[in-house]
Amino acid sequence: QVQLAESGGGLAQAGGSLRLSCAVSGRTSLYYVMGWFRQAPGKERQFVAAINWYSGATYYGYSVKGRFTISRDRAKNTVSLQMNSLKLEDTAIYVCAARNGGVERSPNEYSYWGQGTQVTVAS
Repeated sequence: QVQLAESGGGLAQAGGSLRLSCAVSGRTSLYYVMGWFRQAPGKERQFVAAINWYSGATYYGYSVKGRFTISRDRAKNTVSLQMNSLKLEDTAIYVCAARNGGVERSPNEYSYWGQGTQVTVAS
């Protein structure tokens, strides 16, 4: 199996920055694509970003494009999400996910999930 462990969540001011990290363990063939999703109370789980583990190609949700950057370090088996220009609506639990296949924006297509890390943006 694949295990994912997020870290780096916390409290930030609007306009500020946070950097999330996801540590990955398991067979690399099982997490060809890594993604970040977020879910706020009472709202649907939303696609944030994804990255091809081997090529480094990146994909972003429309609401975060230009503000967030996803990256990976294959040597350290980590994937990160740099979040800049944070907005109040970015407040959510951010969850790292993985799948064996191409990039998908639907959470239903991902097989492995972390426990999530809370991000709170305040004025």
